[in-house]
Amino acid sequence: MPQSHIKLATRAKVPTRWRKEVASVLITDRMLARRITELGRQIERDFAGRDMVVVSLLNGTVMFIGDLIRQLSHPLRLDFIGVSSYGKGTESGELVFTKELRLDVRGRHVLLVDDILDTGRTLSRVTAKLRALKPRSLKICVLLDKPSRRVEKVKADYVGFTIPDQFVVGYGLDFAEKYRNLPFVGVLKPEIYSTPKPKAAAKSKRSK
Repeated sequence: MPQSHIKLATRAKVPTRWRKEVASVLITDRMLARRITELGRQIERDFAGRDMVVVSLLNGTVMFIGDLIRQLSHPLRLDFIGVSSYGKGTESGELVFTKELRLDVRGRHVLLVDDILDTGRTLSRVTAKLRALKPRSLKICVLLDKPSRRVEKVKADYVGFTIPDQFVVGYGLDFAEKYRNLPFVGVLKPEIYSTPKPKAAAKSKRSK
């Protein structure tokens, strides 16, 4: 099923443990598993017979990348790039590369994987960096796409889910390094992210 036709699970119940902080479940664990299987099949067809390198952005992709590459049966190489946006709360800040690639991607087919495509600032910087390394091709795969927030001309080749302009956490996505372990993607309550605690506001990746 094309991602644009997937109905988000706005009526799913939030587990009791998270009800004080999470307003609703947007994408359930079953929906995630089904869609990632579909993405894997599409990527496997497109990259068949190619010298493939998967480059994953830390840290938000930690759950997504593990599930995604398990759907790919042909040989591949895996590496990571670390990028952080330093600002206050949910505000955009300066982009800093915290981890560089270890593998040589020159002449290889690269699949760049990220958790969410939001403003496009992060992926714009990362794709420029990767293209300078002369890969044979470069495609982008994101779990979530939030097109209403876009400020840079960045488009993903593979999209799990297109979502509305809501602050989402879970399945690797965080706020102040919390909520990554949620098995679903949920909408965070505004009172949680609108008044960040002083020690929790140092890092935010919402400039994506």
